[in-house]
Order: sequence, then structure tokens, then C-alpha cells
Amino acid sequence: MIVFTRTASIAPGQNLGAMVFAREVAVHIKKTTGVQLEVMVPVGGNPSRVAWTTRHENLGVFEQFQSTVSADMAYLQMVAGGADNFIAGSLEDSIWKLV
Repeated sequence: MIVFTRTASIAPGQNLGAMVFAREVAVHIKKTTGVQLEVMVPVGGNPSRVAWTTRHENLGVFEQFQSTVSADMAYLQMVAGGADNFIAGSLEDSIWKLV
């Protein structure tokens, strides 16, 4: 099982906008790919962050998911429209193998 996580730091004063955006992305991904995207916020540490996570059977399935999302113009427009909610350059992706 492959677990993909993307985190971003929320821009000052944008918590509500970032949370609304994060949920909209999750709904869109589920609707267009069938993949459940979970939205998470930290319990400790810097509270001005959000994370999205997905699980995939293997790297091949994950790669197909990434290809589908990367070609989705509605998703790309959504991401561009939500950029002001986050600190530029704060996006961080990680891919983990569940053991």
C-alpha cells in the first residue's frame, strides 16, 4: 500500500478559506477519480497547516492517479484559484509505503 501526503502552510488570515478549499479539492478528487482524499490538520505543532492524503494499492496505481489528476483542467484551475490561501513554496509531498 502506498500513502501519498501533500502538506501546505496556510497564509496568515486564510484559515477559513484554506479549509473550504481543502474540502472542495477532496470532493473534486473523489468525484473525478473515485479516490478518497482525506483532509487533515495538525493536533500539535504549527496549527496553520493542512494535509491531504490518499492511499493506493501500489506505485503503478499511484502513478495513474497522478497522471489523471495532472491532466484534469478543472482541478488545475481549482488549485490556481486557491493559491492565495497558502504560503508560496510551502507545499511538500511525501510518498510512504505502508508496512
